[in-house]
Amino acid sequence: MSSSQCFENPPNLSSTCGAGHVEELAGLKTYVTGPSDSKRAVLLIADVFGYEAPKLRKLADKIASAGFLVVVPDFFYGDPIIDFTSPNFNFEAWFKNHGTDKGHEDAKPVIAALKSKGVSAIGAAGFCWGGVVLVKLAGTEDIQAAVILHPGPMTEDAIKAVKIPTAILGAEIDHSSPPEQLKKFGEIMSAKTEFESYVKIFPGVSHGWSVRYDDDNELVVKSAEEAQEDTLNWFLKHVK
Repeated sequence: MSSSQCFENPPNLSSTCGAGHVEELAGLKTYVTGPSDSKRAVLLIADVFGYEAPKLRKLADKIASAGFLVVVPDFFYGDPIIDFTSPNFNFEAWFKNHGTDKGHEDAKPVIAALKSKGVSAIGAAGFCWGGVVLVKLAGTEDIQAAVILHPGPMTEDAIKAVKIPTAILGAEIDHSSPPEQLKKFGEIMSAKTEFESYVKIFPGVSHGWSVRYDDDNELVVKSAEEAQEDTLNWFLKHVK
C-alpha cells in the first residue's frame, strides 16, 4: 500500500472548493454534491490524500451534473496524509490507524444513510486506498456498480468474490497494481457471466493519475478525462 507512487503529485488542499457542501453523513464529514432528491447516488472513496482533494471534488461535481447525488466521505477522520516527507510522519502508524478493512466497515453506514434518504441505486468509485476498500464492497450487494481506479494491492480472493458490475481502470506505470496483474483480475471477473466487467489500462500514465494529474501534462490530462468519462458512463449504465 505504501508504494512511493501513492504519494506522487499530492493535491493542494488549500485550494479546496466545489459546487457542493460539507455535511455530516453517518457520523463522517462528507462532501455532498448533486440533487438531494435523486434516487441514484455515487460514493467516491478517496486515496490517502482524503476527501478535500480539489480534483476529486471536481470529479464529484461532474458526476453530479449527470443527475447523481454524489458523496465523498472523510474516511480518515480529519487525518489524511498531508506531508509524507516530514520526518515526523510515521507511515506504519498511519496505515495502522486507517486500514482498508476499517474503511470498508465505515462505508457500510454511509450506504445505509443514503438508502434511508430514499436512494435506490448506488455506484461507487475508489482510488488507490479507496480502490482496495471498494473491491471489498463489490463482494456484497450493498451497491450496484463499482469503478476501481489505479488501486492499491488487491488479492485474487477479493476479485473472485466480486458480485456486481465492476470496471478496473489501471495505469501502465503502476507498482501497486501492475497491468499484468490487473489483466489477470479481468480474466477472473470475465469468467462470471452474471455481471458485466472489464479492465482497461491507460498507456503512458502512472498510479494516481485520474485524480492527481499534472495540469501541464496534456497527455495525462486527456487520459484522466477519459478515465473520468468511463467512470461516469459505467454509472449511467449500471446505476438506475
